[in-house]
Parts: sequence; structure tokens; C-alpha cells
Amino acid sequence: MVQALVMGAIAFCASVAAGGPFIGQLRTRSLGKEISAEGPSTHLAKAGTPTMGGLLILAVAIPVALIGIVTEQKAILVPLGAMFAAGAVGFLDDYLTLQGRQRIDPHSRLFGLAKFISFVVIGLIVGLLLYYRLDIQDTFVPWVGDFNIGAWYVPVVAFVMVATIVSLALADGLDGLAGGTSVIAFLAYTVIALAQGQDQVGAFGLVMIGALLGFLWFNSHPAQMFMGDTGALALGAAIATMAFMTGHWLLLPIIGIVFVAETVSVASQVIYFKLTKGKRLWRMSPLHHHFELGGWSEPQVVLRFWFIGALGAMAGIALAFTD
Repeated sequence: MVQALVMGAIAFCASVAAGGPFIGQLRTRSLGKEISAEGPSTHLAKAGTPTMGGLLILAVAIPVALIGIVTEQKAILVPLGAMFAAGAVGFLDDYLTLQGRQRIDPHSRLFGLAKFISFVVIGLIVGLLLYYRLDIQDTFVPWVGDFNIGAWYVPVVAFVMVATIVSLALADGLDGLAGGTSVIAFLAYTVIALAQGQDQVGAFGLVMIGALLGFLWFNSHPAQMFMGDTGALALGAAIATMAFMTGHWLLLPIIGIVFVAETVSVASQVIYFKLTKGKRLWRMSPLHHHFELGGWSEPQVVLRFWFIGALGAMAGIALAFTD
């Protein structure tokens, strides 16, 4: 436990120490964010803010975890690999849609399909490794206990992986929102893992928390850099994998209640728009924009969503310890 806390602290200090020079490099290379005209007009001022900040999270978390955890339990290579693979897809997305030099339309169906397929492949590989290599097959159902769904486990992992990755990407729209809610989710699963005696899984969670807090040092409002899909997709893959390694993936919609709300708001907006031939259910989706247009300031939205995320995490932890 002490070693895990030290690793988390090292990850935080490394992120803070490297953050300034990293942002300088992003600015030197003009790796600025392209702001969609479809979002709130107040966000247009953020155009050009350095993006791909997820590289900082990955560059800190992966080496610390490799050095401090993998030597004791190679199973941690699974969430690390999932995080790296999803982050690589996100990096390609960010690179192809940089401000002033877009190489591809990020809203094109072909591009979206390619990303979706990559998420499914990552999910299937993670599912196969968990099921056949690590022999992690049980699902914990609150008030029922462990339940084995057999070979369905693999496609379920893929489905949850895709859903979590997409929801994290949707939540990455305000300064500190995706990062802060991810910290809360990692903290919840860290508590669960440590209570189960899975010290290495808990250590992985603490490393991620440390790296994310260091990133948030620079991502808090007004953000000096954005995580981009490089970070959002990687975090989604890591959280989903950690949820399955603890056996408590059914609690992910509760622990990640903010992510679910963001996704539901987008889906319901699209469905309602089509059914009513042009009317909107929300002022704007994802959900955080709805509250922005309702008069909440950006910091207010972020903090209040953090509070909701914390309540969801507490409920999830409580359910994890039901008999």
C-alpha cells in the first residue's frame, strides 16, 4: 500500500514537473485545438489551445506503472496495453484534426467507422486476454454475488470498452471535466481493488490518479492544454479494463454516472431531433453544454459534475460491498 501511494505521488510530481516544458513543445509545434463552430460561441476563444495533453498522462503513467508494478504482476500489462492502444487511436484523431491543418473531416462517416472498429478490436483483445489468459470470468451482481456468463464475457468486454471510450470522449468538452471525473472513477475502483486484496490493480489506479492530477494542474480553468482524444480514449480504455479486473463492471454506469449522462444526452438529442423533425430536447448536447447555455459558468458546470460523479462513486463502492 505504501509503495502504491509513493508511485501515485511520483506520477503526480512527474506530471507537474514535465507539464510546463511539454506545453512549450506543443506550442512550438503549433499543435492547437480546432474548436467546432457547433459548440457554444464562448468556446471559440479557446481555439489554438495546445491539445494532445493526453500524451503527458501516458508518458508519465506507463513508465511508472511498468517500473513499479509489472515486475510484480504482469497482468497489469493488459490495462496498460489497452490504454496505449486507445491512446494511439486518439493521437491519430488529434493529429488529423489540428487547427489550421485538418487532414480529414472528423465528422466523416468513414473516419467514424474506422475509429469504432478500432475500439471494438481493442475491446475484443482485452476480453480474450482477461478471459483466457488471466482467467477473469466472474461478474459481481449486487445482493446476488458472483455470476459467470461464460463465453459471452468477451463480447461484453468489447461492448463496455467501446461505450466507456466513447463516453469519455463526449465528456471531454470543458476544462477539467473529463480529467476530474476520471480521477473519481479511478479512485472508486482503486478502493474496490485494494479491498479485494488486488494491490497491483490498486497501485495502477493510484498511478493513474497521480498522473491525472498532475495533468489537471494545467487543465484547470482556464486550461493551458487539453487532453484531446489522445487522453480521453486512453482513459476510457483504462477505466473499463480496471472495472473488469475487479469484477465490478456492472457498477461502471453508477461510478461513471457523468459519462453515462453525457452519452444519453447526445443519443436522446439525436433521436428527439429526428422524431420531431428539427426540435431539440436539450439546449445543446453533450449535457455540459446544456447547462452552460442555461447560465452556469464553465467552472460551475465542472465542479457540479464532479460532485455528481463523487456521489455516483460512493454509491458504486457501497454496492460493491453488498452481500
